[in-house]
Amino acid sequence: MELLLESRIAGAFTGWAGDTLFELINGQVWKQTRYAYRYVYKYRPEVKILTDGSSHYLAVDGMDEIIEVRRLK
Repeated sequence: MELLLESRIAGAFTGWAGDTLFELINGQVWKQTRYAYRYVYKYRPEVKILTDGSSHYLAVDGMDEIIEVRRLK
């Protein structure tokens, strides 16, 4: 996968729960596109948006899973 961007979550991060929105400090908003549930609390964690050319994925620092997302803003 290719790195598209690096940023941070704006504020508190509490994992994902199906259709979670992720607001980044650069103003971008990404939405979870496939169901998965994972709770973890982090404040302003570093994130990476990765792409395989057709889909995008959110990787959160310290988590061993990535989640498929699409950009809303």
